Amino acid sequence: MPKAFEKPSSYSDLASLKKAPSLVVAGPEGEMLDIPELAATVRWGREEIVPDHKEWGSMPDGSDLYLMPGRKPVGYDRRTGERVVVESYEGVPVTAVSAFVAPAYTIHFHSNFETEEDAPDLPLYAYCAVAWEEGDFVVPVERVDSDHRQDCDQFDPEEVHACTFEMIAEMEHNRLAQHLMRNCVLTYNCPAARNFALGRWEMPIPSSAVCNSRCFGCISKQPKENGFHESQYRLDFIPSVDEIVEITVPHLEYAPRPVASFGQGCEGEPLTNPELLEETCRKIREKTSKGTLNMNTNGSKPEVIRKLFKAGLDSIRVSLNSPIESRYNAYYKPVDYTLDDVIQSLHVAKAMEKWSSINYLVFPGVTDTPSEIRALLEMVFDTGLSMIQWRNLNIDPEAYLDLLGEEDLETPLGMRWAIEKVHSHFPKIRKGYYNPPVGRRAWKR
Repeated sequence: MPKAFEKPSSYSDLASLKKAPSLVVAGPEGEMLDIPELAATVRWGREEIVPDHKEWGSMPDGSDLYLMPGRKPVGYDRRTGERVVVESYEGVPVTAVSAFVAPAYTIHFHSNFETEEDAPDLPLYAYCAVAWEEGDFVVPVERVDSDHRQDCDQFDPEEVHACTFEMIAEMEHNRLAQHLMRNCVLTYNCPAARNFALGRWEMPIPSSAVCNSRCFGCISKQPKENGFHESQYRLDFIPSVDEIVEITVPHLEYAPRPVASFGQGCEGEPLTNPELLEETCRKIREKTSKGTLNMNTNGSKPEVIRKLFKAGLDSIRVSLNSPIESRYNAYYKPVDYTLDDVIQSLHVAKAMEKWSSINYLVFPGVTDTPSEIRALLEMVFDTGLSMIQWRNLNIDPEAYLDLLGEEDLETPLGMRWAIEKVHSHFPKIRKGYYNPPVGRRAWKR
């Protein structure tokens, strides 16, 4: 195991504790406090460590700090190396804190805590560790995509709102435009929808209300028995071909570096409505040859994907939490397909010389284990993948480990090491976070 990731015992390496950033906690009113005498700890799968100091960097702009109710923060005393579960600080009861980092960043460790009895399940976000150092919040992350399309400094709220209300007025007859503006922009601040309102880069095309996966961490539909609420409501209608074409063609024609993507967080699986997608792709391509038509998908129907490529689809991004079948099934709970179908969809893209990405849902301590890395390398080699998007899995860390049901996880190797390892094996495979413009059409201006 790389030295930087060695697990502390009671913590004997006091020199490392002195270098470590300070533990961050939250008071009863949500106020953030740092405890200078305690070194911050992190979760790494089922492990608890004080990571190498080089793992920490300034928290990116656009990140948020989240309270973790029913969970107590854990640090190490810098003087003695003693592990400390913090109930209160300076007489004030405290709660554990995490960071939800800005887009384009992959987290290396989760926030560490001890869960109290009857603590609520955490909502569907990614709970990155956070600490305090030299007057700044620091987090263990790396930027995996230099594209600035969703950076917070790219959005002027006044301009976004002006363009949104203009589209609401002009597209009063178009249900999809209304959904994207009223729900995705004004309610959820979806970056892709805001970029669409501003007429640039990647736009979303939600098109399906149903899904053939039952993802444990689905952000748009949750059964009550799961114990937590979806973070946004799902599309409740099926847009017509004309509604989609009306808003997509102008974007592909005039937006800089345009991408239009089926398959959004506010919908189900687009492959469950194949006739709509096939006709839509064909009609869009009858009107314009510009831009990239992409589909974010679970990849469950390879023959449908073949038809869509023939109709004008340019690229696919297939989501998976793991290339290991037991882990995939535990999370996705596929209804009428298997992981083999998902892999076959990537083969279809390779055979048809189309761009294929995976939306690889990262969970530190699992994603960076040796068996997972081997399985990923084999899948990448076998499918001729074009890109890996290293995205964070939005889920309660304890709930995910319970879901996998693997008590004895392998010793992880570190997310930074894992990402470097994969891309050193396959240097031509793009590393990133966003769907890129691809092919001849992407640059035809």
